[in-house]
Amino acid sequence: MANIASARKRIRQTERRTARNTARVSRMRTFIKKVETAIASGNKEQANAALKLAQPEIQRAATKGVVHHNTIARKISRLSARIKALAPA
Repeated sequence: MANIASARKRIRQTERRTARNTARVSRMRTFIKKVETAIASGNKEQANAALKLAQPEIQRAATKGVVHHNTIARKISRLSARIKALAPA
């Protein structure tokens, strides 16, 4: 355990940040799963709507520095490609 006050403060800050970042990543994954379920159901309109809701949330994770920008770009690109490949409903 840290004895110096600044080190104790750092530990508190790290705990708060870790909790916040974990929540952000979890929220992002939830939105991605919703899109993937819509894709699996085969409904193109539903999948498009789910992606439209998920995209800002996924982008926010990159903006906040939780996930790398290129990772987000790749995920969104692959999801939209999978939706585009669906037969029109």
